[in-house]
Amino acid sequence: MIKKIFQISAIFILGAIGGMIWQAILLPTLARNPNFENFWFIKEFRERETIIFPKEEIRIQENVALSQAVEKVENIVVGIKTKTKQGKEIFGSGLILTSDGQVVTLSNLLPEESDSLLFINGQIVSFEILKRDDSKNLILLKIEKNGLPTAGFLSLDNIKRGQTVFLIGTVFIDSKAEKIVNTGIVKYFGRDSIRTNIFEKDILNGSPLFDIEGNVLGINTVDFQGIVTALPVSEIQRFAGF
Repeated sequence: MIKKIFQISAIFILGAIGGMIWQAILLPTLARNPNFENFWFIKEFRERETIIFPKEEIRIQENVALSQAVEKVENIVVGIKTKTKQGKEIFGSGLILTSDGQVVTLSNLLPEESDSLLFINGQIVSFEILKRDDSKNLILLKIEKNGLPTAGFLSLDNIKRGQTVFLIGTVFIDSKAEKIVNTGIVKYFGRDSIRTNIFEKDILNGSPLFDIEGNVLGINTVDFQGIVTALPVSEIQRFAGF
């Protein structure tokens, strides 16, 4: 009885090893030989290979594109640190709109009668307020710098549900401004908002939302549930006057 069990086990083990050798070595070798191209099992293998590998390649290409887009636009994101007259600290981000120093962010990050600091690449820069619209929760700032990096805009007409998007925001770690990234997709959008499936903390308020090519879709707000929703660039352009 024991001998029979051993024989059956040996058959299974040898069969498994043979199957692995067939799949990993013999079948790919035969698939490259034109003499076997009309055999049904070779055709099936090639079809399966055609289905699997493009998916892998697409994932790799998307990851590379995302990394390149982040590198392209991370320097147009500014950091904001505010202390209100009641002593409350507020943290957030903003977007460089123009190369001559116009910056847009959420107005609730810079309440009136508060002390605010603006950080570009970790350095504090002075600024003035050009325009505020609390009903739209937008504020336009101006810093005394030129030749700043900017990004293109993606209009609502070119946004698609399910497309990959990412945000870049500034966080403060041990009083040092650092950039962080989060990715997701567009769940749905309308004239006034772009809803994503990204969840974040409210310290990412004011962070820009980008597509996979590094175009700006909007400025993010984070609600009490952590849901990230962007105000579209059309509203930002209207507010900024261009």
